[in-house]
Amino acid sequence: MAPNALITGWGMYAPSRILTNDDLSRMVDTSDEWIVSRTGIRERRVAADGETTTSLSVNAARDALAVAGLDPAELDLVIVATCSPDYPLPATSVTVATALGATRAAGFDLQAACSGFLYGLATGASFIGSGMYRNVLVIGVEILSRFLDWTDRNTCVLFGDGAGAVLLQASDQPGGLLGFDLFSDGTGYEGIIVPAGGTVEPASASTSAEGKHFIHMLGREVYKYATRQLAESAVAALRKSGLTVDDVDQFVFHQANLRIIEHVQRQLGIPEQKTYINIERYGNTSAASVPMALAEAVAAGRIQPGDNLLMVAFGAGYTAGAAVVEWTADPQRAFLAPGEQTRLGQPQQQLGEQAAPEPAAVG
Repeated sequence: MAPNALITGWGMYAPSRILTNDDLSRMVDTSDEWIVSRTGIRERRVAADGETTTSLSVNAARDALAVAGLDPAELDLVIVATCSPDYPLPATSVTVATALGATRAAGFDLQAACSGFLYGLATGASFIGSGMYRNVLVIGVEILSRFLDWTDRNTCVLFGDGAGAVLLQASDQPGGLLGFDLFSDGTGYEGIIVPAGGTVEPASASTSAEGKHFIHMLGREVYKYATRQLAESAVAALRKSGLTVDDVDQFVFHQANLRIIEHVQRQLGIPEQKTYINIERYGNTSAASVPMALAEAVAAGRIQPGDNLLMVAFGAGYTAGAAVVEWTADPQRAFLAPGEQTRLGQPQQQLGEQAAPEPAAVG
């Protein structure tokens, strides 16, 4: 019998610098009321100058490993889901593995935008189910603040930085990841895009001057597609798991827009109290969104052993993913994680008290 892939460790890291809506209103033509009414976001985290995609990943991963009680040297594979890597090459996963001391782990990066973590989860579970690996670390991480045009209110108000990680382990115990649905539709590839820096438009002085290394977004089109596809992916994953909406104890949606989440709740008849929301504090952290919300939901006591959990995300591409999990881990193990107080309860530094972040450089 193929082993089950259980989530045995979890962790998250949010940079300490906070950028509020009021801070943004002094940088661009917007207001707290405008942002909250359209997105549900009140503030977001912005990585400090010395922080990197690797450093955010390592902070989240160390807590996940500590919760599981696993030595990094026992890791078989590190998967980093991100669209904001340290470099175009090499893969960020290899620098993360080295920093962790995962001396025998394979590693690769995975790019499916905001759906990336769930693609990574499906990939890690498949490696475990095949019998190839037993301990797989899956990280969702972004520093999108370095790819934002801080004069474009349609994008700069939406995104934040952060990282979340889970450890998947092979087990004969029932539960774990019960089913997935992964989706893509390339006809919408221009809906959310960084136009330059790849082979279509290589980096140059002109692409930099024209702002083509920033995130560009067709907000109305993305909203319409996301509301439909999130619901369809959620239902598909439940069907593959042999469950219904009523069987789910906790829903963890990608935190892109509160109005999108509420729309899907109404579509599927999901009670509000079954959905964990943290978008007001972090904004859209892309691939980090779902694992960060998962870690906070566990810390808040919203997920208990035996609960059925549905995670679902939508992202650029377009891509979407959904995963159904029967939770088996003891949430109290999180309190054994060293550094938890510095990860989730660290002193918060108002970014508005400093100079505003500069627009991202080319690449």
